Amino acid sequence: MLITSHHPVQHYQTIAEQLLSAEHLHAEQIGFVLPSASDRAPLRLTMAGGEFCANACMALAALHTVKQKQEASLDLVIEASGTNELIACRVEPFSKGFRCQLGIASPLQIEPYSFPAEHSRASVVKFHDSVHLVVEVPAPTQNLRRHALEAARQLAAREAASVVGVMLYNPADRSITPLVHVPAVGSMIWEGSCGSGTAALGAFLSVRSQRSISLAVKQPGGILHVAADNRAGTITNLRVTGEVSIVAEGKAYVHV
Repeated sequence: MLITSHHPVQHYQTIAEQLLSAEHLHAEQIGFVLPSASDRAPLRLTMAGGEFCANACMALAALHTVKQKQEASLDLVIEASGTNELIACRVEPFSKGFRCQLGIASPLQIEPYSFPAEHSRASVVKFHDSVHLVVEVPAPTQNLRRHALEAARQLAAREAASVVGVMLYNPADRSITPLVHVPAVGSMIWEGSCGSGTAALGAFLSVRSQRSISLAVKQPGGILHVAADNRAGTITNLRVTGEVSIVAEGKAYVHV
């Protein structure tokens, strides 16, 4: 959910908590649209917990395209929280809305992680201000979900990151079940889709196979596509593509 009205930063958490608790809104994360400090970016996206959210960046790029009444493809950059780089995005209109491709900074580190569940392999993918745990499992059972919740809490306590994700990845059908924890907001949500988690999965698979990859990743809310270029074991270009539809626009009333 994107908030286009302006509010004091100290109210972000309160606003986010109330909107996330309104079940009829079906919001998973809350982002605030602001003027950018960069001459290259028309807008800035600041998430309520200061995290980076790839899906929200794609949503903002689509919204900007609508506001500009742009009917052809559009290339733009977005300034975003949780990253020290401007985010490049290409927006292409199509019948159901928009197809957005987002450039993601390569991870800083990928390392093994000891996940307690049987028949699983796991690695932590670390970005500038986010950490995603990729766990290869045959199916997201309730027991695995409990382990994922505990792992998210442990990683949040251990890592200096504004967002922690746990991606339960089933290699058989190339699907993920994404859990996203934003410590500053106190949210822990099984999301319908996670763009940065999908990027983490792509980076992990590319590094492990030592080759470039292109993969359609099934998620509860649909499909995201991830591509990673690999040169001599190093990821040189990481990007996520998804479809965006603007389904509602209006006013929300909150108490601050």
